[in-house]
Amino acid sequence: MATHHGTWGYRDRFGDSFGRTYFRRFGPGVVSSVGVGTYLGDPSTEVDDRYHDALVTAFESGINLVDTAINYRCQRSERVAGRALRDADVERSDVVVATKGGFLPFDGSRPENPGRYIQERFVDTGLVDTADLAHGSHAMTPAVLDELLDRSLDNLDLDTVDCYYVHNPETQLDTRSRSAVYDQLEAAFELLERRRTAGDIGAYGVASWNAFRVPTDHEQYLSLPEVVSRARTAAETAGNEEVGLQAIQLPFNVVMADAFTTKSHPTDDGPVSALEYAHEEGLSVFTSASIAQGSLARELPDDIEAELSGDSTVQRAINFARSAPGVTSALVGASRREHVAENVAAGTFDPLGAGAFDAVFE
Repeated sequence: MATHHGTWGYRDRFGDSFGRTYFRRFGPGVVSSVGVGTYLGDPSTEVDDRYHDALVTAFESGINLVDTAINYRCQRSERVAGRALRDADVERSDVVVATKGGFLPFDGSRPENPGRYIQERFVDTGLVDTADLAHGSHAMTPAVLDELLDRSLDNLDLDTVDCYYVHNPETQLDTRSRSAVYDQLEAAFELLERRRTAGDIGAYGVASWNAFRVPTDHEQYLSLPEVVSRARTAAETAGNEEVGLQAIQLPFNVVMADAFTTKSHPTDDGPVSALEYAHEEGLSVFTSASIAQGSLARELPDDIEAELSGDSTVQRAINFARSAPGVTSALVGASRREHVAENVAAGTFDPLGAGAFDAVFE
């Protein structure tokens, strides 16, 4: 697993090449504020090979964070991430590996009949009850997450995942009440607390798309304070003094800044944004869609671009995401070495200070 000694040693190896605050605290050590995502791409050997080379380049250039999920590219993204980690000139203890469970995965390729595949592989085997499914493919019961975590460890060929996310729990809101989803999360967290005690994960989190950045009356809203409260209860039930919930993941970029601007999480001093709440609570924030799946590589709003540092539009977009108060790392999908080189170079520029970032929204 990633360790204090390993990640700080990695920082010492690469840190002088980057601007201030490029490496930021996470877990027992530090992590680069630019990470590599592995979501996009066909489930093919050709794309596997490109991701492998891109990830090896990233690990050997100053990025010590890879983010994946068991359902990404039909389990291929996890498998290639593990292979790249073995082949790169880094130690396992240098690199933070994050993955997710919740969406039931295909295996290697998309089946001709996805519904029948889910039925035969997950329902008929007794792992999933149809009552626990949302959208025919999402489940987050303890039994499901327990099995998916085991499969992820096998795919990655690792003994420990540094951060394991419950993947898009708001998906369940389409089939059950908000209070029922909170109950599901608490049960999931209790399972993950026990897996943390066993050494299978270093920490856990919640990866969301809508849940934490929408108004309270949105059908997919989830309250971060309630999620944190459920994690505390789960830790207590599992007999753990420290709470293992350490991270959230959500979309954040120039055109999707809701996590900073939408104040939907209640506190004693009034509602605050997801980023503000996470910062006050000590949760690390990892941003997905940092360049809006490539669209921000072409153009940024002129008034915002003028405030950002970088040699290219994509670098300035990355630096916007990693400048947001409370953000630990901006995740950027990259399946080509040349894209990794451009992305990692964004870290040679200093992020905006808090005042300058706030001014963008005035």
